[in-house]
Amino acid sequence: MWGDAIAPHGGSTWLSGLIRLMAPFAVNERLVRTSVYRLASEGWLAARQSGRRSLYRLTAQGARKFEHAHRRIYASPSDRWDGEWELVIALPAELRADQRAALRKELGWEGFGSLTPGMFIRPARGVADATVTEIFASLALTHRMWRLDGARPRAHDDRTAPEMVRACWNLTRVRVEYAAFIRRFAPLVGALDDGTPIPEQAFVVRTLLIHAFRRASLHDPHLPPQLLPRAWPGAEAYALCRELYRRTRLHAEIHLAATLLGARGALPPAAPYFFERFGGLGG
Repeated sequence: MWGDAIAPHGGSTWLSGLIRLMAPFAVNERLVRTSVYRLASEGWLAARQSGRRSLYRLTAQGARKFEHAHRRIYASPSDRWDGEWELVIALPAELRADQRAALRKELGWEGFGSLTPGMFIRPARGVADATVTEIFASLALTHRMWRLDGARPRAHDDRTAPEMVRACWNLTRVRVEYAAFIRRFAPLVGALDDGTPIPEQAFVVRTLLIHAFRRASLHDPHLPPQLLPRAWPGAEAYALCRELYRRTRLHAEIHLAATLLGARGALPPAAPYFFERFGGLGG
């Protein structure tokens, strides 16, 4: 909800408006307050009091995490890969068990698979990426890690790539999640053909759509096509999500503007990056 709908409109809202926004999802006021309190405790949100009202906004940490997720969820899948790999290496003796677990989790969100307890690997992306460096810094591991870019296996080692993919990533789980997403949301295309949804309906559909799609997409390492199993459903799921998102976007935004207020009154217009989602949403 926050990342998809609120973040593009300034990233802050009054708690009372958020309670109204969550009502169609059968999430009551108590649960909303509890969830917001937890997000604030974990450093995602910060509160500002104005009398008896509370305004919540994204923290710098929260905005950074949403930006990373944004790239994973809304960006078009890339089919370009030059065969090179990126390695992250840590000496096991240098890390505590909790540090290794945190490192594996954070690097996993960025598409790295765990080859050994201290070695992580992903196909090189061919562009500058400061995210890995930020992860090292956030875990206070900057001086304990090695990062190697541009590793390329010898020609006769290409046969081991499928085995390495199976060892590093649980693609079976991701395939099941994508297939479930397609079964659940494909019928909505026909339903939207039969008429225009009212704004609240459009917002509910868009929110549930992204909630379901992100669960699969954020578990997906987004490997290049050469490394994926046959009949991989990722592209089909992305195309379906893009189609439904585009068709509900306008009316969902109408409902959002009618329900929420920002710090200075009316909700600010969506930031330019919002209209770049899924390859472009239109003005």
